[in-house]
Amino acid sequence: MAVGARRNGRQAEPCTMVIFGAAGDLTRRLLIPALYNLAESKLLPDSFRLIGVARADRNDDTFRADLSEAIKQFATGSLDETIWADLVARISYLRGNFDDPNTFKQLKDHLAGDREQGAGNVLFYLATAPEYFAEIVGQLSAVSLSEEREGAWRRVIVEKPFGHDLATAQQLNAKLLCSLDEPQIYRIDHYLGKETVQNIMVFRFANGIFEPLWNRDHIDHVQITVAETVGVESRGHFYEQTGALRDMVPNHLFQILSFVGMEVPTSFDADAVRGEKVKVLDSVRPLTPEQLLQDTVRGQYATGAVRGNPVAGYREEPNVDARSETETYVGMKLKIDNWRWAGVPFYLRTGKRLPRRVSEVAIQFKRAPIAVFRDTPIEDVSPNMLVLRLQPDEGISLQFGAKIPGAALEIGGVKMNFQYKDYFQSAPSTGYETLILDCMIGDQTLFQRADNVEAGWRVVQPMLDSWADRRPRGFPNYEAGTQGPQAAAELLARDGHVWRKI
Repeated sequence: MAVGARRNGRQAEPCTMVIFGAAGDLTRRLLIPALYNLAESKLLPDSFRLIGVARADRNDDTFRADLSEAIKQFATGSLDETIWADLVARISYLRGNFDDPNTFKQLKDHLAGDREQGAGNVLFYLATAPEYFAEIVGQLSAVSLSEEREGAWRRVIVEKPFGHDLATAQQLNAKLLCSLDEPQIYRIDHYLGKETVQNIMVFRFANGIFEPLWNRDHIDHVQITVAETVGVESRGHFYEQTGALRDMVPNHLFQILSFVGMEVPTSFDADAVRGEKVKVLDSVRPLTPEQLLQDTVRGQYATGAVRGNPVAGYREEPNVDARSETETYVGMKLKIDNWRWAGVPFYLRTGKRLPRRVSEVAIQFKRAPIAVFRDTPIEDVSPNMLVLRLQPDEGISLQFGAKIPGAALEIGGVKMNFQYKDYFQSAPSTGYETLILDCMIGDQTLFQRADNVEAGWRVVQPMLDSWADRRPRGFPNYEAGTQGPQAAAELLARDGHVWRKI
């Protein structure tokens, strides 16, 4: 739960937003619709301006026309032509290469106009390939566009991936910090724009019912699932270099893990929250080479059917090697070595071409002592489980035992189910609105700090090294549309547990 504008509904400060890579899909599909939604909610400053920078052959008029077509296609709700006309009139375009100093000199002139010393508050959004992140920041610094002076701020949003491994993440952070101070850097993970992810903290810390139970004395284990029905689609080349582990675990899954596992922060100040999140990842027990073999699972989908529709296997996807050993599924068991979580296993899984799109946290509580029910088959009753559904059916469910009506003492499992849509009216969104607004108001709560990024890679690096040294066995090892590789089920079965069915 971030502080600032979303707490009191105030409008962001006057600023200019510069999008590098403005001709790409991210801008058209997500950023422009998000900015439109902010404008519709009257959260954009009246003097807001947007400058798109890219190599594509555009000018102001053709860029505006392109975005006008995009907003019709990707708007999250009905389009108010008056609001859009006002927003698009504030958009301009600069054609240039990201490694060309002249591009940045032109940008400085574009921002400053006739003023030599800058153009007030500026938000730079790096919607580019990651190899340009450090280059762009360095070029901004070379023409003094990253300098904050006379009370004006300069902030940079960096899209993921934040490195390819621990070493490259450290190198990227070092390069960024050569030109920027940490408070200027907003490492964005769009997953944290989801209200349901942010609500994990509210659910835990604003309700006296649950936090006293949120520890090793009451919780048996935790399952975190991010499942997708889609394959790699047109991203075969990117995915061949990345895989499911790099793509999902150090960011999305570890962000959820941190919210679930963190201690109560001293406040909801950005550094207080992010400090507690880092402690969780720093407390993850390193896996020995033997444990890496036993407690991590990788898989790759084969030809199958998702929701009745036949789909190709990963190796048949465009731009994928016919003998590829890239994983499209990851499962793992982690332990957090601190007072709260000692002995509680955390099971994480993510994969493509699974039966259903779902992101959730399932917390299974320890069974109650059964001595008083010795003549009742309580061991057959499902254990108490709290499920936080992050998407797509956002809500919370609690499973517990209740007496079945009748003369005999029989216990059955029942569920209490809360759905956000039944209680709260939420405006359609891309998930970027919250994050862009937070950057404009200077709230870094939902953005990763350098040490948070490196802590995540530090956990993942031994897995990358182990998998690089050993070829996967039996790839592809799960059919599209199934629950994943058999080894993932065995990972939990060894502890007497079972995955929740996707």
